[in-house]
Amino acid sequence: MDSRRPPLAPACPTLPEYVRHWAETTPDRRAFTFVEHPAQHSRGVHRTLTWRRLDVRVRALAARLADETEPGDRVALLCPQGTEYVTAFLAALAAGLVAVPLYTPGLPGHADRLAGVLADARPSVVVTTSRTRDEVRDFLGTGGPRIVVADEVPDDEGRGREPVAPDTGATAYLQYTSGSTRAPAGVEISHGNVVANARQALSAYGLDTRPMTSVGWLPLYHDMGLVLSVAAPVARGALSVLMDPAAFLHEPVRWLRLLAAHPDAVSAAPNFAYDYCVATVTADQKEGLRLDKVTALINGSEPVRPGTADRFHAAFADQGLAPGTHCPSYGLAEATVFVCAARPGEPLSRFALDRDALAAGKALPARPDDSRAVLLAGCGTPAGQRVRIADPVSRALLSEGEVGEIWVQGPNVGRGYWNRDAEEVFGAEFADAAPAPGRWLRTGDLGTVLEGQLVVTGRLKDLIIVDGRNHYPQDVEATAQEAHDAVRRDRLAAFAAPAGAGGECAVVVAEHARTALLAELDVAAVARAVRGAVSARHGLRLADVVLVPPGTVPRTSSGKVSRALTRARYLQGAYGGQVRAGAAR
Repeated sequence: MDSRRPPLAPACPTLPEYVRHWAETTPDRRAFTFVEHPAQHSRGVHRTLTWRRLDVRVRALAARLADETEPGDRVALLCPQGTEYVTAFLAALAAGLVAVPLYTPGLPGHADRLAGVLADARPSVVVTTSRTRDEVRDFLGTGGPRIVVADEVPDDEGRGREPVAPDTGATAYLQYTSGSTRAPAGVEISHGNVVANARQALSAYGLDTRPMTSVGWLPLYHDMGLVLSVAAPVARGALSVLMDPAAFLHEPVRWLRLLAAHPDAVSAAPNFAYDYCVATVTADQKEGLRLDKVTALINGSEPVRPGTADRFHAAFADQGLAPGTHCPSYGLAEATVFVCAARPGEPLSRFALDRDALAAGKALPARPDDSRAVLLAGCGTPAGQRVRIADPVSRALLSEGEVGEIWVQGPNVGRGYWNRDAEEVFGAEFADAAPAPGRWLRTGDLGTVLEGQLVVTGRLKDLIIVDGRNHYPQDVEATAQEAHDAVRRDRLAAFAAPAGAGGECAVVVAEHARTALLAELDVAAVARAVRGAVSARHGLRLADVVLVPPGTVPRTSSGKVSRALTRARYLQGAYGGQVRAGAAR
């Protein structure tokens, strides 16, 4: 049995050194547990590594990787979710190599992105498992990088090998961005970056002094999944319980059961996951489910909607879920992941803002019951770093209540983009450097500071500008999905498209609900409902509404709708053969 008293955490400079520390001081404590669900209604098969066992596997695989590579080579991780993924990531770092967290070729809809990332990163070795070796070999073809099968490397391969002590400023891994607004780019995260960000996250959520168990289904190739499920537990010496994202999507109650089974559980999920649980977890599944020991549920969507937290907590209040567990947060891959967070146990900070003023760059209060109000949640404050709001054009420092680009400065900010000039993004300076000296990360996200909290309003590159007015796409999408039951929630994209005379117009591409029968669907009525709602609430005339089958709107590797790719496909005519609600006349 594990003691619930948290062990004392030292200040190790790298994650592999933390692993060695825990293996020496708490060898029999559980480090990582992967819960596999082999059948539809399986309660889960648990496979666990202790800190001693993890250290043995990391040393063995690090020795094999060192024999197959040169210092500084890239090592691509094409493993399924599980303990082998964790071992492969830590082994690459322990060998002084650069890990590239990716996924197996079988992930639906992402083969082209995987091929593009591999071409950009140019790994000399790919790590996979015996279960996925054949599909990886077929995907790589002849002449590709060498393949190392993690679970076939014997334990004794690491015996007698002295561990490498990487420079904290050296690149530990390339975190490829999800590609929601641009082509994926590999952020160079140093050993010092990831350790700093792990400590920042632990401090922000109050986990640096109290017991915790990380419970996660987010993929480990995703920045939040990697830091919350691997880096932070390793830095804390805490247990991390993992499950496959597909297992969550097939039966979301599995995630809730794991939260209930582990006291002091901390987890993270995007908006759609909380709403998905509300919609699909049945009354029978709630029987006997207790969520009163959950410490924090992190929501890192951009922006975070208070309604999502309200619906989730209303649905599971009878299971003992405390309202203060929901923690709106903000982060991005370029800052390793974590930037700001609301603290567990505190009431959700809610802001009702005037939509027109917000579009003009001012965060002015509105009545919460006003149909034209934008309801947003505060994302708390930073830990161990600095956050400022800048005018994206003049680079002037903005004051509280003014909307601009979010800039970040701290030890967690990455080194830059792999093989790209990143000075404009990672080396920004304010026009008047006196109040905010040094080099800053330009996040590309829009936000403001209200009552001392960061409020994220959207993405700079996603703004829809029609007739000189700014419209946030997520607001348009929220209105469109509420306009008609046939529109599938969180599976639609609003974006700007070229119009005549060099202007722009607004378009919505939306999946229809799985419960809607296409033959019985009045597409014209759906279009009228969407157009009317968007016009009434936003004063925006949609030039086109396209209704497409479920699974058609592309998503990023982290599960978010990719507006950029949806727009590109729309402009290429890819939706011409789909069910169209039609262009405006």
